[in-house]
Amino acid sequence: MDDGKPTEPKAKWWSRPTPGRGTSAAPQEPSPVQDAVPPSDPTEASGATEAVTDAEPTAPATVEPVTAEPVPQAAKPLHEPDPYSTPPYGGPGPWAPAPPVQRPVQTPAHGTPVPPPYSGTNGAGIATAPAPAPAPPADFPLPQPHQPQGQQPPQPHQQQPQPHQQPQAQPHHPPSPQWLQYDPWGAPRQPLITNPGPPLATDGGKRKNRRGSVLVGALLLALVAGGIGGGIGAYIERNGGLTQIELDQDERDGGGRAPDSVAGIAASALPSVVTLHVSGSTESGTGTGFVLDDKGHILTNNHVVAPAGSSGEITVTFSGGETANAEVVGKDSGYDLAVVKVSGVSGLKPLPLGNSDNVRVGDPVVAIGAPFDLSNTVTSGIISAKDRPITAGGEKGDGSDISYVDALQTDAPINPGNSGGPLVDTDAHVIGINSAIRAADSGSTTEGGQAGSIGLGFAIPINQGKRVAEELINTGKATHPVIGVTLDMKYTGDGAKVGPEGADGKSSVTQGGPGAKAGIRPGDVITEVNGARVHSGEELIVKIRSHRPGDRLDLKLTRGGKDLTMTLTLGSATGT
Repeated sequence: MDDGKPTEPKAKWWSRPTPGRGTSAAPQEPSPVQDAVPPSDPTEASGATEAVTDAEPTAPATVEPVTAEPVPQAAKPLHEPDPYSTPPYGGPGPWAPAPPVQRPVQTPAHGTPVPPPYSGTNGAGIATAPAPAPAPPADFPLPQPHQPQGQQPPQPHQQQPQPHQQPQAQPHHPPSPQWLQYDPWGAPRQPLITNPGPPLATDGGKRKNRRGSVLVGALLLALVAGGIGGGIGAYIERNGGLTQIELDQDERDGGGRAPDSVAGIAASALPSVVTLHVSGSTESGTGTGFVLDDKGHILTNNHVVAPAGSSGEITVTFSGGETANAEVVGKDSGYDLAVVKVSGVSGLKPLPLGNSDNVRVGDPVVAIGAPFDLSNTVTSGIISAKDRPITAGGEKGDGSDISYVDALQTDAPINPGNSGGPLVDTDAHVIGINSAIRAADSGSTTEGGQAGSIGLGFAIPINQGKRVAEELINTGKATHPVIGVTLDMKYTGDGAKVGPEGADGKSSVTQGGPGAKAGIRPGDVITEVNGARVHSGEELIVKIRSHRPGDRLDLKLTRGGKDLTMTLTLGSATGT
C-alpha cells in the first residue's frame, strides 16, 4: 500500500519529461504537465529544440522568424480527469495521501522553460508563493494550453524581433501544478526569494503579547493569594483560631488526699525531713535526716557525717528552704547512726516514731530523701523482707567501721543521697532509717558508692535507731550488747564458730564474760539465737546487736557432734 512516502522504484507518472532528451525505451505514462501545456503546433516544438541546441549566440544578428513545425498529437490520458482534483490526477486534497517529494532535476539548457523551484516555507511552517517568473523574450513562442480532441487549437502568435536587437536568452518558468509546491517531508525553510518584514502570520506578536499578559496576571494573582493566606494563617496561629477555644478542666481545688495515701503521707512527713550538706578537708557528701524533737536534734547515718571529721562543716536545709548550721552530738559506726543538732531554729516539727517490731512483709512504705541532692524526693514501695543481716562499711580495713544491721528490706527506690532519711508507714510514722542498697555490680554498698537502685534497699529498724539515738543524745556514745567471745570469721561451715583463741594469744572466751558464765567453750558452733537460724559469724553479731544489753538469749550450739542448749544474758560494751 502506498502511504504517501517515496518508494523505489519511483512511480513513473510523477516524472517530468525533459525537452531535448531522447525518449526512453520503456513506455512512458502521460504526464499531467505535458497534457496541461502542449505546444500549439509542430513548428513551436521544433523551435524549442533549436533553442536548446543553440544556447549561446556567437554574434549579434537579426533573428529570423521561426517556422512552427507540426508536433505529434499528445497521447490521450489513461484516466479521465478527476473532478475532486485528487493526486495523481489533480491537485492534492485533504483526504489524499501526500505525494512523494520532488527531487531537483538537472538545469535545462538555456532558454528551455522549466517550472519554478519549490519555494518552501517562511521558517514558521507557512508556505510562501514562488517568486514571479521573468518575462519571456519577445521572439520566444509561448506554449498553448491543451485543447480537447475535436477542437482546433488557436493559431500561434509570432512576434517579430525588432531590428538591431540581440535576443535575450532568459528562461521562462510557467506556473507549476499545485501538487509540486507540497513537500510533507521537507524541513521548514525560507523561500528562495523573500521579502523583508515579519512573517505572514501578522497576529503572532499579538498572541505572544496576550500570552505574556496572562502569565503576568496569573503570577500577580498567586502572589496576592499567598499573601492573604499567610496573613490569615498567622492570625489563626497567634489568636488560637478564628474562634476562641476553651478546654474543659477540673476545678483548681482538687480536694484533699486520704491521710494513708502516698500524697497524704508525704504531706505529713516532708516538713520534718532535712537535707544535709557535709564538707571536710578531703571529701564532701550529701545525705538526709529527720527531726527527732523540738530542741533541734536530727537523726541520720554515720557515713553521712563522717566526711566532716572533727573540723568539717555541716549545713542543714529544711523542706521549706531554710538553712542552718549543725554540729555532731554523737555517732556510732557499729550501728551506722549519728545525731546532729541545729541551734536558733524555731517551729521544728518532730517526725513521730513507729514500732518496727509490728511491721509485716508486704506493708506499704514511703521513703523520703535527697537522692543525688534532689531534696524532698518521695518514693513508695513495700516491706520486702525483715531481719536481713547486712554489713556495710569496712573501708578502714581493720573492721572498726563495719556496721552490722538486722535490716528491713524494701523495694522503694533508694539511691545515693537517701541515706539517713526516714522510711515511714501509712501513718507517716518512722519505722526505719534508710542506710544501704544492694548494687548490681558491687554487692552491698553504702552511700559512698554511686550505684543506682535495683529495688533492694535496706533500712535500720527504728527500734534499734531509737535506742542508739537516745544514748547518743544523752551520753554522746552508744553501747553494744556482747556475749564475750571471739568468733572465727573464716569459718565456712553452717553456723558461727567460736575461735580457738582470741587476740594477743588469749582465750577466745572472755573470762568472767556472758559467754563464760553460760558455759560456751572454744570451738563451739552456735546455730540458733532465740529460735532464729544462724549461718555465719556476721549473722550472729547482727542478731546480738538487735537487742539491748541485759537482754536474755536462748542459744543452740554444737560441740563434738552433740547439740547443746543454754541461756545467755547480754553484756555491754562502748561503741566507737
